Amino acid sequence: MTTPSTSQPTPTPASAPVSAPAATGIPGRLGSFGPVGLVLAGGISVQFGGALAVTLMPRAGALGVVTLRLLAAAVVLLVVCRPRLRGHSRTDWGTVIVFGITMGAMNGLFYEAVDRIPLGPAVTLEVLGPLALSVLASRRAINALWAGLALAGVFLLGGGGFGDLDPTGVALALAAGAMWATYIVFSARTGRRFPQADGLALAMAVAALLILPLGIAEAGSRLLDPTTVALGSSVAILSSVLPYTLELLALRRMPAHTFAVLMSLEPAIAATAGFLILDQALTATQSAAIALVVAASIGAVRSQVGRGRRPAGGAQPDSAGGVRTEPVGGVLPEPVAGVQPEGKGSAS
Repeated sequence: MTTPSTSQPTPTPASAPVSAPAATGIPGRLGSFGPVGLVLAGGISVQFGGALAVTLMPRAGALGVVTLRLLAAAVVLLVVCRPRLRGHSRTDWGTVIVFGITMGAMNGLFYEAVDRIPLGPAVTLEVLGPLALSVLASRRAINALWAGLALAGVFLLGGGGFGDLDPTGVALALAAGAMWATYIVFSARTGRRFPQADGLALAMAVAALLILPLGIAEAGSRLLDPTTVALGSSVAILSSVLPYTLELLALRRMPAHTFAVLMSLEPAIAATAGFLILDQALTATQSAAIALVVAASIGAVRSQVGRGRRPAGGAQPDSAGGVRTEPVGGVLPEPVAGVQPEGKGSAS
């Protein structure tokens, strides 16, 4: 999961293109792909990075892989962003620490889930967190339809009782979704309190420090194996650094609601990555379930866009694929996706 919105300390109307700061050292030719291509490339990067992470788990374990991913991503972001440590209030630090704790928990839970169930179903279950946040925040009758579609998708995915999926993996994916919804809320709060991507860099460092003892306990000296470190760094680049960069570029040139709709496609991208990289074939029923959840996510985003255009305020699409929620009269910036998953974004 990635979170480019933390670079935006002020909110942007959903109907206007989102302005993101220029990223240091990004080749200008990346922009030639077009904003839609950039978002899709970011989603593919996240989900294929997740698939690569699964192949690394026999070498380092789920928590070991999370540790390598977060450490590498934190180092890159701290070097690139060089966040200022002074001049922040106690509330600022409390917000970024909670954001980091949420990020670490989201990633840890998700990687433990994909160690037990296929990638596509795991991402589909995880995206229910942002989707639930969207539906609850909107309080519109139409969102009962999207909730019903999502529940139908979950029912199909579980075959009426999740008999084909590991129950622990299902529970972990749902817990990761709950952390993703919390992540979206604190991503927005952090974005208001820290300039550029400083808050994201600091939160990533907090998440890495939180997960480090767990990764050492599970993987031990295997974390120092050069091949494992190289593969873990590749996961960090594919799942965090590259999609974050691509999404920053895309958000400069496309409306936020379009971005959120594209991010809603990530369960389908995850299923494709699982099939191509991990040989995780899905049944027709599971494919239909993923399609229902994707449709529900897109519908919820579109409903929020219509509500967000009202002057009374409300919710705006989140660049992690979920929705930026806010009480009436308040303002919050930014996601997924569906998933971005890590930064998922989504954990994926």
